Amino acid sequence: MPIYALGDRAPQIHPDAFVHPDAVVIGDVRIGAESSIWPGAVLRGDYGTIIIGERTSIQDGAVVHAVAEFPTLVGSDCVVGHIAHLEGCVIHDRSLVGSGSVVLHHAHVHSGATVAAGCVVTNNFVVPENALAVGVPATIKENASNEDRITISAAVYVDNARRYKKELRLL
Repeated sequence: MPIYALGDRAPQIHPDAFVHPDAVVIGDVRIGAESSIWPGAVLRGDYGTIIIGERTSIQDGAVVHAVAEFPTLVGSDCVVGHIAHLEGCVIHDRSLVGSGSVVLHHAHVHSGATVAAGCVVTNNFVVPENALAVGVPATIKENASNEDRITISAAVYVDNARRYKKELRLL
C-alpha cells in the first residue's frame, strides 16, 4: 500500500487499523484503532495534520486534505462516504458525511449529524448535533439525523475491515 513520509511528516497508523492497498496515505496523517481507509481514498497531510479517530471509515475515492491553518479532524465512529472531500474541517464523533459531499475549511459537523450525499458544507459552516445538512450550499434540517444508524454503519465497516484484513488477496 502506498504510505509515504514527506520530509519529517510521517503517517502514524494504529496496528488495528485497515488501510486498503489501493489507498494513499501521505505525510502527517494519524489513523486510530479499527478505522478503515478504502480503495482509492487519498489522505494527504503534506501541509497540515489529518487525524482520524477510532472505528471510522474513509470510503472509496474519498479525499482528505489539510492546510497548515486548518487541520482536518475526523472523530471516532464516523462514516465518510464514497468520493467525499474533507478539507480543513472538523467532523465530530458519530457523524456521517455522505457520498459525493464536500466539507470545507473550518466547518464543523457535530456529533450525530449527517451531511447528505452531494451536499456542500461551505467554509465556517456549522452542522449542529443530530441535524441533517442538505443541498448546495448546505441548509440545515434540525433533528433530522439518526445517530443510531450512524453507529450501526460505523460498526459494519469495523467488521468489514476485519474481514478484509483476514481474507483479501491479490489474484
